[in-house]
Amino acid sequence: MPREQYQDSLDELRADVLAMGDQVIGQVERSLDAVERRDESLAQDVVDRDAAVNETYLRLEDRCVDLFALQQPVAGDLRFVTASFKIITDLERIGDLAVNLADYLRTATQTLSPEVQLGVIGEAARDLLERSLAAYEAEDAAACRAVATDDDEVDALCQRASESVTRDLIAESDGDGWEVERVLDDVSRVLLTVRDLERVADHAVNIAARTLYMIENDPELLY
Repeated sequence: MPREQYQDSLDELRADVLAMGDQVIGQVERSLDAVERRDESLAQDVVDRDAAVNETYLRLEDRCVDLFALQQPVAGDLRFVTASFKIITDLERIGDLAVNLADYLRTATQTLSPEVQLGVIGEAARDLLERSLAAYEAEDAAACRAVATDDDEVDALCQRASESVTRDLIAESDGDGWEVERVLDDVSRVLLTVRDLERVADHAVNIAARTLYMIENDPELLY
């Protein structure tokens, strides 16, 4: 393949990875909207759209494999294709988490403590995802490191939310007429929701880490 055509293939891969990122961000946004609106049809829409995310992932996976096998990229190009391959894997997993969230969020308890700010956590996780993809697009090493640093804030929000849910469970267990099964189900859903939002942010950090390695051959964020 002539060098110009090869470069076009690399540029097309980058554009398609970013398009998949937009696709997955849309899934996360719809999931977060489902909890706010208690909209079961919107939650089902997230589930239905997951097949398209998986198809995109498989198509881009094949593209990366072809570039590895047919072009045998080296140095910077090799890091780019490798990073892109890893990033689409993270995006596919975030898509799966969006499906989980659509289910958890539409059935979670409606009597959450004010400290359990699922919407705030979700927006923070989504913001990290958007920023990590922007760093990939711009090849911005400083932005990659900022994403990793700011993930600590999401972790802190998740920790506070989990502690609040646990306190609420203890408080309700001391009351009269405690419906054990209902309360445990609600608490489990909320804790799973918090966990999966934290994992969305973790995958965003993974994207930033792979991007930093792509840019600077620096594995700093991979550990």
